Amino acid sequence: MISTTKTVFSRNIEGLGEISIRPIHLASDIETLYSWVTKPYAKYWGMLDQTKEEVKAAYQEIEEDPNHHTYIGELNGNPIFLMERYKASEDVIAEHYEALDDDYGMHILVAPAEKRIPQFTWHVFSTVMHYFFSLDFVNRVVVEPDKNNEKIHVLNKKAGFVYQKEIELPHKTASLAFCTREEFLQ
Repeated sequence: MISTTKTVFSRNIEGLGEISIRPIHLASDIETLYSWVTKPYAKYWGMLDQTKEEVKAAYQEIEEDPNHHTYIGELNGNPIFLMERYKASEDVIAEHYEALDDDYGMHILVAPAEKRIPQFTWHVFSTVMHYFFSLDFVNRVVVEPDKNNEKIHVLNKKAGFVYQKEIELPHKTASLAFCTREEFLQ
């Protein structure tokens, strides 16, 4: 499915093509979204047993929150990842550290590749980080992945995230980590 929703950020990767980010459009994206979040590789999203209607309702609720937004990432116009951006000071995460007004959190889910592409997940992840730091109002990105999600810990550390501590969230024990623009650009 080729997107018709306005792109908010894009980046060309030599040998791969254009990775772009656009706001989610639930009416046309729900099939793709549902197929991603209900597969075993998405277990950390906690939606494995949800119906399509439940997934849609959850994302509708996110979209109604002025401090939380969902995006679809595309490679050459085809959906390849889901990304959420949220204002950390307005989220439950703020109960676990001294949140600054320019802290923004993210969640990312990369769809399984149809064919293996070297460094594919890193290209997606680094594009998301470039997007965050292209926004004037973001100075630091906050993440709180499940402490057992080793794959995301590797990407976070490669991007420059500094791990602070483990925290207890309602649905998981998480690793709290931060990355400033300067840490990412190193």
